[in-house]
Amino acid sequence: MKDGFIKVAAGTPDVQVADCEFNADKIIEMVHEMEEQGAKVMVFPELCITGYTCGDLFWQETLLEEARAQLLRIAEETEEVDALIFVGLPLEYQGKLYNVAAGLSHGEILGFVPKINLPNYNEFYEARYFTSGEKVDGSITIKKEAPELEFDTEKFAGILTGGKVIEFGFDDMDEEYDMEDEENPDYIEDDSEEEDMDEYDVSISPNLVFTCNEIPKLQVAAEICEDLWVPNPPSVQHAYHGANLIVNLSASDEVVGKDAYRRSLVSAQSARLLCGYIYASAGEGESTQDVVYGGHNLIAENGTILAESRRFVNGVIYADLDINRLNNERRRMTTCQFAPDITPEGQNIYYNEAFFSLEMEETELARKFDSRPFVPDAKEERERRCDEILNIQAMGLKKRLAHIHCQNAVIGLSGGLDSTLALLVTVRAFDMLGMDRSKITAVTMPCFGTTDRTYNNACQLSHCLGATLKEVNIREAVNLHFRDIGHDPQVHDVTYENGQARERTQILMDIANQSGGIVIGTGDLSELALGWATYNGDHMSMYAVNASVPKTLVRHLVRYYADTCKDKKLEEILLDILDTPVSPELLPPKDGVISQKTEDLVGPYELHDFFLYYMLRWTFPPAKIYRMAQNAFAGEYENEVILKWLKTFYRRFFTQQFKRSCLPDGPKVGSVAVSPRGDLRMPSDASMKLWMRELDKIKI
Repeated sequence: MKDGFIKVAAGTPDVQVADCEFNADKIIEMVHEMEEQGAKVMVFPELCITGYTCGDLFWQETLLEEARAQLLRIAEETEEVDALIFVGLPLEYQGKLYNVAAGLSHGEILGFVPKINLPNYNEFYEARYFTSGEKVDGSITIKKEAPELEFDTEKFAGILTGGKVIEFGFDDMDEEYDMEDEENPDYIEDDSEEEDMDEYDVSISPNLVFTCNEIPKLQVAAEICEDLWVPNPPSVQHAYHGANLIVNLSASDEVVGKDAYRRSLVSAQSARLLCGYIYASAGEGESTQDVVYGGHNLIAENGTILAESRRFVNGVIYADLDINRLNNERRRMTTCQFAPDITPEGQNIYYNEAFFSLEMEETELARKFDSRPFVPDAKEERERRCDEILNIQAMGLKKRLAHIHCQNAVIGLSGGLDSTLALLVTVRAFDMLGMDRSKITAVTMPCFGTTDRTYNNACQLSHCLGATLKEVNIREAVNLHFRDIGHDPQVHDVTYENGQARERTQILMDIANQSGGIVIGTGDLSELALGWATYNGDHMSMYAVNASVPKTLVRHLVRYYADTCKDKKLEEILLDILDTPVSPELLPPKDGVISQKTEDLVGPYELHDFFLYYMLRWTFPPAKIYRMAQNAFAGEYENEVILKWLKTFYRRFFTQQFKRSCLPDGPKVGSVAVSPRGDLRMPSDASMKLWMRELDKIKI
């Protein structure tokens, strides 16, 4: 369970209605199948020991006794399985019959959770047989029953001692065993003290949380089928009392469209409660007298469906839940008061706690992590998100322009991705306001590192969009500045580079003053995270439209605009910009080609965006992020490369906070942002020691 990952499973075994022994066989068989896959929490359907569709047979004592006997057998035969197992059965308690989920671990029954909400409409008649468990709070004494023995009087005799059978031959019994000898370790007197060893009390209550001894932050609670479908599911109360993993034993029949609704319920409940949710439903083998059961199993984590079974086929699904991620999110969200000692007003309900143990081992991850977490894989969703982001950016700028009664905007247009996106956003904002695009001044400022390709793209883009193009060659001004400060222009150091960036910013600000406009910032989120900006140079503007857009997404936004603009010439320009290497163009080109490539200096932005997402959005530690990056970028980057740039990321993130502490305004578009007024209130002097120390411990 290293890093909080735990493998869980939901299974639908084959059943035969009212054949408890057959059903127990299949449950045990499936438990061992799950065990082989490393599952540590296993969930089976509602009433799976008897079958859900027994009808009036639930009144038969024969069925009830056999269900109890098979529950004990399941516990006994899974004693060596390192897992928390949930199975369903009918259980009599204090003269009433309850539909319960039984929690098992290492051969013991840990607790019974009775169903609260009993459907009694349409095809359901549960209230005919069962009593709601809402008010139940007691215990049941479990007696370890001995198996029945068949005696061969010519060979063997058996003595039952504490649930254990000792076999011996008649012929040499006197020689090998002395039934009166108290020193014989195989003989235990049948006294009251030993009888106590054969029985134990088990809680039966809807208010029951199963807590892992080795991982106290793993707390599991159960609800049963209809409990999820009501306005106030029991899982809400479970979450208020600390449960971060909800299991649901279900027998939900199939009608047209019900699967989508069921999926949305599971997803939404896991999101609302910031929890993992395992849903196991009855399937083939249940009676089809009136309805059909499809075995629709689901595993969700905080609103995301991690695994889903095919319907109408019995089997098992698995998923790797991240318990630490759920706990981190609960801790971060101040409106989430999920803790054992904090409950909503008027809901101070006592909860029982059952403890189970798991061997501490590293979960072999089958879960795949998206290497581009800011970019949806599906084309339709990606396009929808791109359009939404462009609208958020444009609406933010629109409001700012309208508020200050500004009719003009100034953008430094380099021919690169970031300034291209800023211009596209500004054009959209002007269109929203019904303002003339010619009031947008696109300024190109060629200098030592400018190439013909970027220069021409900047000029053509400006003309194509209807902006006013203004060229200011800053070469002479920068050289004069170098003479003023006594800097040798042949020394291509940080002074050489930043002198150009600050000159460009000064020109933009002054042109904005001339026109009564504002300077639109072009820097993106990835650059801000790394501090890849010249302080008081491109770092500064009057409104930063790209400040919360990561570099990996900038590319897709420009591509989306190209695909949807319906202007062939504009599309060609944008596609060529997309094909241009990312560069600040502050060093002289070689043979007319860009010589300074940003990713050669600070590392691949796709790696940094991955690091940024999981560090800020989910607050994961460096070692966990490294492990996840290995998973996400397998086949793309070697482990040494990932670790190298991860160290670079943390070093730059901590040392460059002073730049982020004084950022201009700009719209937030996603769940990760670094505005000092919004998402990131971080001191500029924070030490990186703890994070770097953890990274230094990683051995490749």
